Order: sequence, then C-alpha cells, then structure tokens
Amino acid sequence: MKINILFLLTFLFIFSNAISAQTSVYTDLADTKCKTIESSAEEGGSYRGECKGIGGFKLEVLEGDIRQSINVVFPNGKKSELSLWTNVSSAFSSVGSKAEWRVKGKGKKAKPFALIVRYNASENSEKPEATTSYLVVTKITKDSACVTDVIKPASDQNKKAQKAADESANKPCK
Repeated sequence: MKINILFLLTFLFIFSNAISAQTSVYTDLADTKCKTIESSAEEGGSYRGECKGIGGFKLEVLEGDIRQSINVVFPNGKKSELSLWTNVSSAFSSVGSKAEWRVKGKGKKAKPFALIVRYNASENSEKPEATTSYLVVTKITKDSACVTDVIKPASDQNKKAQKAADESANKPCK
C-alpha cells in the first residue's frame, strides 16, 4: 500500500510539473515597438516591420492594401508565412498589439511551440468600423510554423486559444 501511495504521489508531482511547464510569454507587435524594414505611403500603402520574439525568434508584421499578416522568423533566418489574409479573412484587417508565445521551459531556456495572435477583420462592408476579432493559433515546429486554428469571438476565447495552442503539435496546417 505504501508503494502505491508513493507511486501515485510521484506521478502527480511529475504530471503537475509537465502541465505547469507550458506557459505564456508576451511580445509587442505595435509598429512603435517594432523596427520598420520597409514602408510606403502610396495608395493602399505597405509596411514590413520586424518585432522581437523569444528564443531567437522574430515576427514580421506585413501590411498591404489595408490588410495585415505575420511571418514567423526562425533563429536561423528562415521565414514561415502565416498568410492570415488567406487563412483567416481576406477583409481589411489588422493584427493585435501583442503576440502570445506558448512556451516550454523558463527564462532563456523557454522554447516556443505555439503562437497566438489577435486578428481583427472588417468583414461587413456596410459597417467597416465593426470588426470580428479572431484569435489565430500557430504551431511552431523545428523548421516551420503554420496556422492550425482560428478561434471565433466568445466569452472563453482566450482559454480556447491556449488549449488549441497546447494541442497544436498534433494538428494539421490550414
């Protein structure tokens, strides 16, 4: 009986540490916090900015024709295009001001395995000021990143996005 209790306590300790190992780290996506790489004031305009990430990763925020998207830039410089204007909505859009990185580990050893970003789309052409605010979940593997889930607005949207991010490794790309 003592062995079973000891085994159970050990299992619970290991299991609780595994769950708590997945946490969030937030970085800025606001253009005032990112380095401008390219910018054009022509009609429709364009912008490409590089934003700090974590663990050597960076995010590129892209804008063209009043639509935004993000590229994930790996520590080795390789880019994965998320094509939010295709994978989420082709309407006029903008990304939120923060990126949520789901990570395993802590501090400098934190390794991202998923990304959550807010994507605001003006999908009603008769009311362009009305936006739908999606949360986009991206899985990050050793050599690529892709959108796996688009979470629609709901009272538990953040919780659903984190759950989807934590399960993203086993999901196909959109």
